[in-house]
Amino acid sequence: MSSLQALCSGLPLRPLPENRGRQAGVPHAPVRTPSLSPVEKQLALRNALRYFPPDVQELLAPEFAQELQLYGHIYMYRFCPDIEMRAYPIEQYPCQTKVAAAIMHMIMNNLDPAVAQFPQELVTYGGNGQVFSNWAQFWLTMFYLSKMTEEQTLVMYSGHPLGLFPSSRSAPRLVITNGMVIPNYSSRTEYEKLFALGVTMYGQMTAGSYCYIGPQGIVHGTLTVLNAARRYLGIEDLAGKVFVTSGLGGMSGAQAKAAVIVGCIGVIAEVDKAALEKRHRQGWLMEVTDSLDRCIQRLREARKKKEVLSLGYHGNVVALWERLVHELDTTGECLVDLGSDQTSCHNPFNGGYYPVQLSFTEAQSLMASNPAVFKDLVQESLRRQVSAINRLAEEKFFFWDYGNAFLLEAQRAGADVEKKGAGRTEFRYPSYVQHIMGDIFSQGFGPFRWVCTSGDPQDLAVTDELATSVLEEAIADGVKVSVKLQYMDNIRWIREAARHRLVVGSQARILYSDQKGRVAIAVAINQAIACRRIKAPVVLSRDHHDVSGTDSPFRETSNIYDGSAFCADMAVQNFVGDACRGATWVALHNGGGVGWGEVINGGFGLVLDGTPEAEGRARLMLSWDVSNGVARRCWSGNQKAYEIICQTMQENSTLVVTLPHKVEDERVLQQALQL
Repeated sequence: MSSLQALCSGLPLRPLPENRGRQAGVPHAPVRTPSLSPVEKQLALRNALRYFPPDVQELLAPEFAQELQLYGHIYMYRFCPDIEMRAYPIEQYPCQTKVAAAIMHMIMNNLDPAVAQFPQELVTYGGNGQVFSNWAQFWLTMFYLSKMTEEQTLVMYSGHPLGLFPSSRSAPRLVITNGMVIPNYSSRTEYEKLFALGVTMYGQMTAGSYCYIGPQGIVHGTLTVLNAARRYLGIEDLAGKVFVTSGLGGMSGAQAKAAVIVGCIGVIAEVDKAALEKRHRQGWLMEVTDSLDRCIQRLREARKKKEVLSLGYHGNVVALWERLVHELDTTGECLVDLGSDQTSCHNPFNGGYYPVQLSFTEAQSLMASNPAVFKDLVQESLRRQVSAINRLAEEKFFFWDYGNAFLLEAQRAGADVEKKGAGRTEFRYPSYVQHIMGDIFSQGFGPFRWVCTSGDPQDLAVTDELATSVLEEAIADGVKVSVKLQYMDNIRWIREAARHRLVVGSQARILYSDQKGRVAIAVAINQAIACRRIKAPVVLSRDHHDVSGTDSPFRETSNIYDGSAFCADMAVQNFVGDACRGATWVALHNGGGVGWGEVINGGFGLVLDGTPEAEGRARLMLSWDVSNGVARRCWSGNQKAYEIICQTMQENSTLVVTLPHKVEDERVLQQALQL
């Protein structure tokens, strides 16, 4: 078995590692179908071989060609490291700088089999969220990080480590871009070819930026269900209420815990038995069944007794929705109150969505052998799913899109999701950003997270305590009612998090916080490192799905109505602004959440090491990282964002934002247009 020292020594060439191929008993990515021409196949092979000296190319060429033929991509399985892949304590990495070791810690967490969806294909979550395109890139990146000094920056081109370049101490140590394809060529078809050629990749959000923290990462799974109950049902107590959804493979795995934490009954359908059993073993699911009859029976029992339950149904969610319709039509009883979907619909025709007409294995076979027929079945399945949801929605049942492109793909499939008189980004059912999370973003609240690189649960417990104290002090000092509600929800979340054993992989935590809260938590953690209450550096980060990080007209910016929802200035400016203000690393991606070509998003990593310099960087960068998006929402006409920006300018004289004026009299527009 390799050591961390060996892992940082560059590509293992003499001797070459044994080619063990695909590992049995591990989930693997679906076969890709890039439809390369003979010339393009040669190019893909040439691109893969350029990582290796000529004396081994003759040996490697046939096996790489076979991978391309069998799987539609060259992953270089021979070079999958023979090491327990996990986030090791930071002091164990052989590096010249602590920040490089912290980045290694984050990379290896993204590839930990307990965390990653398809670890051998370097996919962290979402079906195609790559950390790297192939294993040669992983080895070279680890090598570069081990050599990197505080006056160098590692540049990453869509998984490919271009090299270490001279830079200043204040510059980012790592700059990542993923999928930066010229817009006119940013189609799904082109992507499949470019990925097969090894020249671009889909980094999802936190997969390709090395900031994924397991299913805990979508804490909004908890907050969304809670806020949906408040908005749609008018209640705080969800006892006996039923939430039905799908997906347990990657980030969607958080839905089961969300149901338990808010005290309702969660029924989550999953077609992949391995994914369902993994979440059950990890304690994220309380019960599992592969019987639809048993599922309905258990649901009825839990409703009657007002049990708290997370029930995993091994089967297709369409069958579950249709069974719920059958129960309604035959008994008059609607058994579900809230519903959504977290299949990977951003990637519906390559394993992100499985049609109800086929078994899991039949679907995997057909998507590789006959993609056109598979696509037809997926779209028919989407129409059936929407039809069932529409019938239930005639009762007191509320459905929302979870930002996974479900309604977008359903619309493209011809399903009845139209909202009459609506704009391009609106459907019959709302995006959770539009109705549930949108006001939260406008107030500057979003998914802030941190990772304790010591790997010690005690360090995480200290950070939980510090974060709770910061939020409680803010409430005591006096905040708006809407802000107080968010703080109280997050205090509840932190207290529940430890009890529900939410850590999978690295010792990480996430909560929703605004600008003041993020800065205050960062300062408190940095001071705790300085006085050794926390034993090692802490990495601050966030989901790209945040106030400023993502331009996505069908999700993060779906509640922006000034016509700029399809513009990506905010996400790009955020990437550049974070780099200028002290981020340890920055990332900018095409795709993420709703799919390739549908979104531009970015993220960051910021290492706190207990120094005054780290505190200064955190104060400056975190403030920009939130206020950028609030200012953009203010300019688009959002009143809550307007109020937040005005308040922030009063508190900080160096912030000067152009404030919009309203058109008070609509007749001005009407008369002008008549001219």
